[in-house]
Amino acid sequence: MKLDENLIADAVLALLAAYSFNNGRAWKGYDFGILDRLFAQGYIHDCKDKNKSLYLTDAGLQRGQALAQALFAERD
Repeated sequence: MKLDENLIADAVLALLAAYSFNNGRAWKGYDFGILDRLFAQGYIHDCKDKNKSLYLTDAGLQRGQALAQALFAERD
């Protein structure tokens, strides 16, 4: 099975935003390749440190929240 890395990155960004706290801080327990992709796209700040959390950029938080709404919101 071939996976679309862009769709996976969107899902991870949605999860980061959905569970973020303190205005865009989130736990970075995701594949580092995906996190590198999100950093390159400008959605998260550089997270190559020993911290267990990362920060979403303003653009990343906005896009992530929109994706979370589209992917995970309860439907009537």
